Amino acid sequence: MRRSINTVCVFCGAAEGNNPAHAEAACALGQAMAVRGLGLVYGAGNVGLMGVLADAVLAQDGRAIGVIPEKLVDRELAHQGLTDLHVVATMHERKAKMHELCDAYIALPGGIGTMEEFFEAVTWRQLGYHDKPIALLNVGGFYDGVMSFFKTMQRDGFLRYELDKLFFSETDPVKLLNRLVD
Repeated sequence: MRRSINTVCVFCGAAEGNNPAHAEAACALGQAMAVRGLGLVYGAGNVGLMGVLADAVLAQDGRAIGVIPEKLVDRELAHQGLTDLHVVATMHERKAKMHELCDAYIALPGGIGTMEEFFEAVTWRQLGYHDKPIALLNVGGFYDGVMSFFKTMQRDGFLRYELDKLFFSETDPVKLLNRLVD
């Protein structure tokens, strides 16, 4: 039986990056999620791809739920227009709360934090702590190196799972949501 997906946790950068395609993809994903009635769970930022994504969801009257540590609220990085904002003490609490609130994961382009969140979700899935679907939105080949790295781990005997048992990759936001939800 296929699990019901109502909320999706999206990991993404607090910067927009140098390629305008990244912000375009974040906007398109946010719009497509809202149109499908999927709530967004994310890091609550008002800057970078996080801000673009949340604004796109909210512009379509969608639900945007943010989870942010107090330290980042103090830096005035919390989006003030969200449907719901959870302020937690630490980054560990942030990830635990995001996991609790979501039914699936997507990683957009981002930096070290995005990668750490993605790898933790994949690790938890591999270890059987959850069976939530995980996807990479591979904009402009951004995640080609990650895909190659996973294949190297398989080749060298450090990963015994088929990649599609852990996560999948798509280049188009709508196709990604179709695979994630349908």
